[in-house]
Amino acid sequence: MSTEPYRITVVCLGNICRSPMGEAVLRDRLEAAGLSDRVVVDSAGTGDWHIGHPADQRAHATLVDAGYELDHRARQINPTWMAGIDLLLAMDEANYRNLEVMLEESGLDDDALPQLRMMRSYDPDLAHLDAPHADLVVPDPYFGESDGFVDSLAMIEKAADGLVDGLLDQFNER
Repeated sequence: MSTEPYRITVVCLGNICRSPMGEAVLRDRLEAAGLSDRVVVDSAGTGDWHIGHPADQRAHATLVDAGYELDHRARQINPTWMAGIDLLLAMDEANYRNLEVMLEESGLDDDALPQLRMMRSYDPDLAHLDAPHADLVVPDPYFGESDGFVDSLAMIEKAADGLVDGLLDQFNER
């Protein structure tokens, strides 16, 4: 078995709302499951306009209110990252499609490419859907009110639970 950690990158558009929330929730769930030494999680955006910015204040407040920690600066993913990632988690269909293009542009052999999934495909109630699918989208709360961040967090938490359950099975930790 590999001694290298399993690497997950959560991806949304600007890397200030959904993907940092996904990163924080996954880190928390992995720690609770005893997998934090075997799985590394980060996040990025497909767009470049928020590079270096902290998470949106509403995303940060939603996480803190729910008991999560987040120290974050937005980054932009590009095809050169693909060799260092095992699993890419897209928050919506547009980011999924952008990541498909980046995977093609990476120049990696098929067996070296990271797996690409939509975050909510790990929600047990939605696992039967093929990505990209509109029902697998975590809606972007950026242009809405704070309740949109709470709704997005609930979707992310449910998917994160499903993902961590799958990782526990994969690593034979049950």
